Amino acid sequence: MPSSMRRTLATVAVTAAVASLAACGSGGGSDKKADNALGLIQAGTLTVCSDVPYAPFEDFDKSSKSGFKGFDVDIVQAVADGLGVKLQIKDSAFDALESGLAVNSGQCDLVASAMTISDDRKKALLFSDGYFDSAQSLLVPTGSSIKGIGDLKGKKVGVQVATTGKTYAEKNATGAQVVTFPSDAEMYSALKAGQVDALLQDYPVNYTHQEDARQPGKYTVVETYPTKEEYGLATKLGKTKLIDAVNEQLTTLHDNGTYDELYKKWVPTK
Repeated sequence: MPSSMRRTLATVAVTAAVASLAACGSGGGSDKKADNALGLIQAGTLTVCSDVPYAPFEDFDKSSKSGFKGFDVDIVQAVADGLGVKLQIKDSAFDALESGLAVNSGQCDLVASAMTISDDRKKALLFSDGYFDSAQSLLVPTGSSIKGIGDLKGKKVGVQVATTGKTYAEKNATGAQVVTFPSDAEMYSALKAGQVDALLQDYPVNYTHQEDARQPGKYTVVETYPTKEEYGLATKLGKTKLIDAVNEQLTTLHDNGTYDELYKKWVPTK
């Protein structure tokens, strides 16, 4: 082959390679997907684990694109949109989420499950900035003799495993039998079946049960307990690029008014 022909072919090959690299790196969202700078377990997709149902924060919804709905769901959808990636949500047991097992084993990139930021949890998880202020509460059947936490002596109070509600009940429900359940769904079913006398958990969730249109007026939140709890999104320790990017998106949601719109849409108020 003549030397001039070899030089021509070499030039074409180099030009094609450069063009290919340029194509891979073009565009904001495409660039993030190509180099996976955020260390996502699946490039181009933000995989989020959540304990479902826990309305109004997360619930099943076959009609939605993700298969889920709720305040947390809309928050992480907005975060994913801002990052230029798709969203995938996986249902997971809460104890696997708060222990760090879900993110450390590569099941998901992020936990979004009405999870309170705490010093103990920070040992296993890297949290975002707080995105929701909550409190604990006590739900009882309407007309119950239980008017507050001081009336729980000798009563059964349902709590969810590994939650701050469980911790609060164990410290403050003197003389009560604290009954632990895997999720809110089992807790609420137990209350309806008369297997427990009360539920102690996050106020928005208990309030949602109080306002349950299927059983209007049957249950009442009799007390709330300010605990200065703040929810955070969480990821694996060391994934600072991801959590920094999430924090940027949370700030944007506050600044552009989206957060307030989602709050009004999902969070019950008296």
